[in-house]
This record gives sequence, structure tokens and C-alpha cells, in this order.
Amino acid sequence: QVQLVESGGGSVQAGGSLRLSCTASGRTFSSYVMGWFRQAPGKEREFVASISASGSLVHLADSVKGRFTISKDNAKTTLYLQMNSLKPDDTSLYYCAAGSIFGRTAEYDYRYWGQGTQVTVSS
Repeated sequence: QVQLVESGGGSVQAGGSLRLSCTASGRTFSSYVMGWFRQAPGKEREFVASISASGSLVHLADSVKGRFTISKDNAKTTLYLQMNSLKPDDTSLYYCAAGSIFGRTAEYDYRYWGQGTQVTVSS
């Protein structure tokens, strides 16, 4: 089992940057595929990015390619999401999640979830 806690959210103006962190408890962090999802008010939760257990493979949603970067530090049991060139459409509650199969983008493919951190981008 792994527990996930997100941090780093906040309010920024369009064009700005934020770095989200997700700290995991437990000694098996390095064995998990990790992902970021987001959910805006009135919308379904959507996939943002994922990274393989080793960190060697990444997968980004088309809407964030070229702007967001996902990384993980297995020694620190921490997942990151660097978000640049933020847009108002990026405003959402961002969740990190842990799963077992790389390349999956559905919520049900991820077993463990954090509580989320809010990102608000103003125009």
C-alpha cells in the first residue's frame, strides 16, 4: 500500500509556472507507475501525464505536451509535475496516482490516489 500527498498548487497568472510534488509513503514507490490527473469543476477527471516505475518512460496528454514535464525521484519517493506556460484552461484540482501498468490513462488503472492540490490560472 502507498499513501500519496500532493503539494505545490497555487494561483498564478497565465504564462506562469508551478511545480507540483507528490510525496509517497512506503518502500515500494520505485515499483509503481505514477500519474497525474486533473479535474475542473463540472468536468470529469482527465489524464495529464504518467511515468514508468524506473522513470525512463513518460506519457503526456496532448493538451500539455511541450508545457508540462513529469519526473520522479525514487530515492526521495517523490513525483513531480513541472508546469510551464500555464493557461486558464489548466485550472483544476490536480491528483497524483499510483498504478502498475505504464501507458494507461484511465482512472481505474490507478489503484492509489492523493487528495489533490488546487491550481488556479488567471488570465
